[in-house]
Amino acid sequence: MATSPRPGLRETFAGRTVFVTGHTGFKGAWLCEWLLLLGAKVIGYSQPAPTEPALFLQLELEGRIRHQLGEVRDATALAAAVRAAEADFVFHLAAQPLVRQSYREPVETYATNVLGTVHLLEALRLAARPCVALCITTDKCYENRETLQAYREDDPLGGYDPYSSSKAAAELVVAAYRRSFFQESAVSGVAVASVRAGNVIGGGDWAPDRIVPDAMRALDRGDAIPVRNATATRPWQHVLEPLGGYLTLAAALAAARARSNAARVAALAGAFNFGPRLDSNRDVAALVTEILKHRPGTWIDRSEAPASHEAGKLNLATEKAFHLLGWQPAWDFARTIAETVRWYTAAPHTDAGAFTRAQIAHYATDAGAAYV
Repeated sequence: MATSPRPGLRETFAGRTVFVTGHTGFKGAWLCEWLLLLGAKVIGYSQPAPTEPALFLQLELEGRIRHQLGEVRDATALAAAVRAAEADFVFHLAAQPLVRQSYREPVETYATNVLGTVHLLEALRLAARPCVALCITTDKCYENRETLQAYREDDPLGGYDPYSSSKAAAELVVAAYRRSFFQESAVSGVAVASVRAGNVIGGGDWAPDRIVPDAMRALDRGDAIPVRNATATRPWQHVLEPLGGYLTLAAALAAARARSNAARVAALAGAFNFGPRLDSNRDVAALVTEILKHRPGTWIDRSEAPASHEAGKLNLATEKAFHLLGWQPAWDFARTIAETVRWYTAAPHTDAGAFTRAQIAHYATDAGAAYV
């Protein structure tokens, strides 16, 4: 059985201060837009938008939140920003998020993803301000056995490539800080959880070496979609699915702390998977085939030889999120692809902000009343 009805997100976040690292990135921009819709006061700390175009710029977020440029590898600057924010909630999304880039820049990847997480948690420890903090990692943090078995939160961590292993290391950092510094005071002090999503897609992702933005760019040019690894299977999910999970977990932690429910806080201050429905675990060929149902075009196999190692199979189990939070995915594979293609087709040629807010509202309606 799922837990009792979760607190509504608006009643949790309206008027509260939320500190978001990595707010200029794809997921960070979507999160900031949703938080603004909920009435939160958003403070962002990040490097400049990493792509051109960039969702952060398309949503004109710079003038709508407190936007601060900064580097999570700079411990002093990050600590000062955390102290000044006096935040009620912290979402740590800042990362080097690309597998292939991690092969080209392994030192930067580890410095950003591991030490950046250390710096954020140390800043929270030194600030000693009560808050709920979520550190965002990835499904690739697990030791991938290349099987169809879904990974659970207590499965071994690992990672073949620098990106994946850096995220596994970040998970170990979060667990160590929680046990060493935050566990005893989680009800009244800092409560920390980590969250692991699947392969997140959605409108406004303009990063290189990602299949959906690569596909959209190719179709816009009238080219065939280049596919590096047609048989790789991933848990595809719309960006709003894990973000809804993150917000739900943060709200549940805040509610448990408000009730001084130590057992509930202890159950929630841990690691959570937020993955899609099982039927959304599809190979890349199925993904591009579904995209082409909404946009005319073709795809071409461009397998690389030799290619950098990338996982062949990934799958997440989400029973913990369902039983402890009442969370479950709202959009199936077909709806996820349809909404993603709809954004790329329409939003860049209209009011991207209004289109994005409407898509959040549609998702919230489908996911349930607690999301609005």
